[in-house]
Amino acid sequence: MSISRRSARTLRALGVASASAALALGAAGSALACDITEFSAEAKCEGGKGVVVVTDKDPTGTPAVVSVFLENNGADARKVGEKRVTGSLKGTAVTFTEDWQPNAIYRVHVKAGKGKKKALVDADIAPNLTTPSTACTTQESKSPTPSTPTSRPPSPTKSAPAAGATTPSGSQSSTAPAGTASNAPSPAAGDSNLAETGASSNTGLIAGIAVALVVVGGGAVFLGLRRRGANGGR
Repeated sequence: MSISRRSARTLRALGVASASAALALGAAGSALACDITEFSAEAKCEGGKGVVVVTDKDPTGTPAVVSVFLENNGADARKVGEKRVTGSLKGTAVTFTEDWQPNAIYRVHVKAGKGKKKALVDADIAPNLTTPSTACTTQESKSPTPSTPTSRPPSPTKSAPAAGATTPSGSQSSTAPAGTASNAPSPAAGDSNLAETGASSNTGLIAGIAVALVVVGGGAVFLGLRRRGANGGR
């Protein structure tokens, strides 16, 4: 029994629609699958210390394992760490503590999901992560340095008296010793005698006047005796 042209056209239209629907579903499934382009990495400073932050923006929420490696001349120098993350449309971040140096290079590898033959994602984030040219600054270096107190010179220590020495009493220590020389000029011999007798500086003049009076008196007596002798001879 032959199929009419009308039926053939109908079947052909259904086949085209089915193929289009299959392609659409395949494209939608590919769009919803986890992809390496949904992962990103960044080097930051938190609390004055370096960190590497990896963000997963997979809307399907496929669990993934993120590994970070420090690179040296294109090879892995050491493994920084490995963490699990479940992505979200808003983005889920995992943080690796790493005291990175300026312009250092890190390789970030992501492995997510399980397909029929292999994982949905098993690749590195491209390009590799390069840290900033300025290192992180610690909190201690930002805080002001306390000022150093000015050191005072030590007070002079009184030396203890030698063994067997007698400590002078208050009255003896305040009086200068008798044999100590004074800065004042020493008085002359005559002045020292006058000072001892209590005479003033005019004593010499008075003594001279007294001697003169004695001489005058003696002369008067001598003249008086001569006159008496002359009168008696007459």
